[in-house]
Amino acid sequence: MAYTEIDKPSDYFETLTWSGNSTDDRAISGLDFAPNWVWIKCRNNGQNHNIFDTVRGATESLESNNNNAENTDSTSLKSFTSDGYTLGTGSTVNSSSPSTKTYVGWNWKESATAGFDIVTYTGNQTARTISHNLGAVPKMMIVKNRGTTGNWGIYHVGLGTANKRLELDSNAAADTGTSVWNDTDPTSSVFSVGNNDRITNGNGMTYVAYLFAEKKGYSKFGSYVGNGNVSGSYIHLGFKAAWVMFKQTNTTSNWTIYDTTRDTFNVMEDKIHPNTSGGESDFTGLDALSNGFKFRTNEGTFNASGGSFIYMAFAKNPFVSSSGVPACAR
Repeated sequence: MAYTEIDKPSDYFETLTWSGNSTDDRAISGLDFAPNWVWIKCRNNGQNHNIFDTVRGATESLESNNNNAENTDSTSLKSFTSDGYTLGTGSTVNSSSPSTKTYVGWNWKESATAGFDIVTYTGNQTARTISHNLGAVPKMMIVKNRGTTGNWGIYHVGLGTANKRLELDSNAAADTGTSVWNDTDPTSSVFSVGNNDRITNGNGMTYVAYLFAEKKGYSKFGSYVGNGNVSGSYIHLGFKAAWVMFKQTNTTSNWTIYDTTRDTFNVMEDKIHPNTSGGESDFTGLDALSNGFKFRTNEGTFNASGGSFIYMAFAKNPFVSSSGVPACAR
């Protein structure tokens, strides 16, 4: 029996932090891999999120907190390197003016082994399937119209049906409709899009899709129900989380991200909302445990009584290695 599929999660996901210095061609390094998907956010200032990938190319930014088209910015992420990236002097990635800004970069490697694939395509406004290279069924898909305004479309297995979607740039509850995913769950080789004119398949419009499959001991995509108690819900992952994003789906509520690089001790308190430009804010609410996470608040964004939530999590280390050795013994 395989206890985990990935013994060293840092080969595929890591978080970096830095302070801006307004120096051009600045190297941000230290990853154990060459990144393919980079998500940068200014922590102490109200700046847009910046999302980059190697398929669309460096300098091509998307912003999770709005529905804008792809933006070419030569002062942002200028190039990808073998263990990081090179930055310009842009305020959203590397500024010290008028005061030093601090940043976080979340980084993923595209790999079927790690269950992550980046797909680009052109829409035709006709329901159809699009191929991917995961070799496994995606549990979460994040799609963005690149060429014009359009909300980010989110498919998540925790929504329970393919006729529902969330929007990464919005705090809205899950919306029901067949035109985004054609009311069809993805398979191990394709995902489906309907005839939606902007979110996933507008005629002649260009798109990028980030697809995630679940890998034991490394990633988990699921749902939970809040209990409205200060001793909140426990979510079993099979690993200690390095990064977790979650959202309530049955009512208006912000998306929220915690990570164990910015928060090195429990209870974690440094939250960032992907759907707003606001900086990092303090709210004590989450314990990253050896085998999952647990909420320590009854606040509605995290643990509303009876509320339906979905989450996306990546590992710091698996609870048990592929050879069956517990993390505490390694």
